[in-house]
Amino acid sequence: MHITDITMFYAPQSGGVRTYLTAKHRALAAMPGVCHSIVVPGATNSAQDGVHSVAAPPIPFGRGYRFPLRTRPWRERLERLRPDVIEAGDPYRLPWAALAAGERLGVPVVGFYHSDLPRLIRARFGDAWGGLAERYVKRLYPRFDLTLAPSRVMADYLESLGVPRVAVQPLGVDTALFHPSRSDPNVRSELGLPETTRLLVFAGRGAREKNIPLLFDTLRRLGPRYHLLLIGPGMPTQDIPANVTVYPYYFDGLAVSRWLASADAFIHGGAQETFGLVVLEAMASGLPVIGINAGAVAELVTPGSGMLAERASARSLAEATEYLFMLDARAIGRLARTRVETDRGWDSVFRQMLVRYASLIRNSAPLTLTPAHYAH
Repeated sequence: MHITDITMFYAPQSGGVRTYLTAKHRALAAMPGVCHSIVVPGATNSAQDGVHSVAAPPIPFGRGYRFPLRTRPWRERLERLRPDVIEAGDPYRLPWAALAAGERLGVPVVGFYHSDLPRLIRARFGDAWGGLAERYVKRLYPRFDLTLAPSRVMADYLESLGVPRVAVQPLGVDTALFHPSRSDPNVRSELGLPETTRLLVFAGRGAREKNIPLLFDTLRRLGPRYHLLLIGPGMPTQDIPANVTVYPYYFDGLAVSRWLASADAFIHGGAQETFGLVVLEAMASGLPVIGINAGAVAELVTPGSGMLAERASARSLAEATEYLFMLDARAIGRLARTRVETDRGWDSVFRQMLVRYASLIRNSAPLTLTPAHYAH
C-alpha cells in the first residue's frame, strides 16, 4: 500500500500537522508492505527520503510557509508517485490537485480537516468573510471519498454543513519522547523559582485562538504562589505578569518535553481547539491538564486526568487551577499518562488509519502496479 500525504502546512517551524506527518512517515516506514510519501512546498523541486518538495513562493511574514499558486505541478507530482490513496491536509490549493490526481489515477482521496478555516477567517475578518469560507468548505469537502476530523466537535461541525462521509480520527503522541522521565530538577532554578512554587506550563503558537491574554489574567489572579512558563513562537513579550516567563521561540520536541515533564500542570486557555495535540503531549509527560470545558480539549481531558473550567474567564480558570492542587495533582498526572499510553500512541493511531485506507482502496477501481509505484 502506497500512501501519499500532500499539504502546505509543512514549514520549519510549523506545528501539529508537521508533527503528525513526521510521526506518520516514521511509523509507516517500519510497517511491512507500506510505503509513505509526503508532498509539500519548498524552495526548489526536490526529493529526499520520501519527502517531495515542489517549488512554491514564500508567504510574506509567514514563518517559513509557502503558498502554491498553480495546481498542475502538484497534480503531476502525485501522478508520477502513483499512490494507492492520497490524503490532503489543508483546505487551500493542494486539495484540488489531490482530487484531480485521484480522478486520473482512479484512487481514493481523503481530506483531513486539521484546521477550522471558517472560524479562523471569521475571527480575523468578520462574519461576512467567515460565511464565504463556510460555503467554500461546503463546496470542497463533499468531494473527498472520506473526510477525517481530529475530534468529535469538528466532525459534528462538518456534518452540520452537510459534508458526507465524515469520520473522527484522533491524533496521537510520541509517548517515548514525551515522558515523565524527561523531568529536570534544574528547571526551577533556571527560572529563579523557589521549590514550593507551583509551575504551570503552556506550549504552542501564540495565535489568537490560544487565548494567551486569558492565561495572563488567570496568573494575575492566582498570584505569586503560581508561575507560568509560556513557550512558543509568536507569544507576546510586553505587559507580561510578574509570575509569567515567556520563551517566544520555536523549540524542538526534546526541549519542549523537558519543560513539560518538569512542570506541575499544563494550562490551556483556548476554547476552540480542533484537537489540541500539545494537550496529549502534556498528558504523556505525566501532567494534569487545566483547560476550558469546550472544544476538543474537553474531549481529551476526561475525568481524572485534569480539571476543566466551565467558563472561559480568569476567575473560572483560576478556581479550576486551585481546586486541582487541593487534590493529588501528581496522581492525576500519572493517570493522564496511563490513559495516553493505552490508546493514543502514534502506532495505535496509524494502524487504525491503515484500516480506513484499506477499506477505501478495496472500494475503488483497481490500480495497475508498476515498478515506479512504490518509489520514493
